[in-house]
Amino acid sequence: MEDLARTRVATTIGVAAETFDSVRLLKDRDASLTFRRWRVSVQSRLGEQAGPLAALMPMRGPLIDAMSLMGDTASVDEAVDNFMAAPRALMRLELENLAFHPSHRSWARNLMDGDREARLQVAAALRACHSVTVAPYWSRVRSHLSEVRSAFVSTMADGGVERLFTTLCGPLVRWRPPVLEVAHRHDEDIHLNGRGLVIAPTMFSTPQIQLLSPPLDPDRAPTLAVPGLSGTSLDTALWEGVGQSAVQSLEHLLGRTRAAVLRAADGGCSTTELARRLNISPATASHHTTVLRNAHLITTRREGKAVLHSLTSLGIALLEQRYPFA
Repeated sequence: MEDLARTRVATTIGVAAETFDSVRLLKDRDASLTFRRWRVSVQSRLGEQAGPLAALMPMRGPLIDAMSLMGDTASVDEAVDNFMAAPRALMRLELENLAFHPSHRSWARNLMDGDREARLQVAAALRACHSVTVAPYWSRVRSHLSEVRSAFVSTMADGGVERLFTTLCGPLVRWRPPVLEVAHRHDEDIHLNGRGLVIAPTMFSTPQIQLLSPPLDPDRAPTLAVPGLSGTSLDTALWEGVGQSAVQSLEHLLGRTRAAVLRAADGGCSTTELARRLNISPATASHHTTVLRNAHLITTRREGKAVLHSLTSLGIALLEQRYPFA
């Protein structure tokens, strides 16, 4: 019962894990029709740049836990920083049981041994894949995942955690008190031992359930990543990128640089990242974020040493052209 009381719901497993899952989904020929439009849009634009990520996704056996290596952050640059700083012991734990293709084994050993160049190759691939498979759709994906999370929270409010477990993603999840049974690639018993459980909806892991548990942090609650899509009835507008006319109207309203700052903040971005992405000074980036924050288009919070900017609901609506003044 202590673990039930410590169950909480998150919005996402993080942009790095979603990016890994999106690349894996492209390799899945049996993927849901829900992703057809997305697949057609992105597969021709993702070539050899995806190689290092694809190498970490063997066709059989265990899968890499990108959230453990890169965190659940919404910022791809912060995810890269986490990956570059990941302890060698964690890297080895995540990679040593993967069934690498023979042509990738030497590179994988270098990666496990802490080779910086191998890590940089993975980091570059993550950025490249994210920019194609996730970033153009992230505001809508995030909005959808937020709606799924709200539904989870509402269920908990109405009937408690047990009601959530009972209604959660059947038949992949089954609640048989006091055991939560999950259809998973590996047959094992997980004892929470008072840590509780985090439940997070995902977009690109469909139709899998993932149980993500950081191996070097045994006191941290594991995350149950649950597919956030059901059936094929999802509005296909989810896979529409921002059109050129929308970009131009946003620039007319805010000015080119400020509009670019708003778009770059979609998904989370630090002041330093904004300056680097847009080739402007940190002082200029800080000025524009202050103006956008005062207009309630972005919100700012501190994460460690960094200051992270993200869109408010008003900022998302403006970016998606859902207000007449846009």
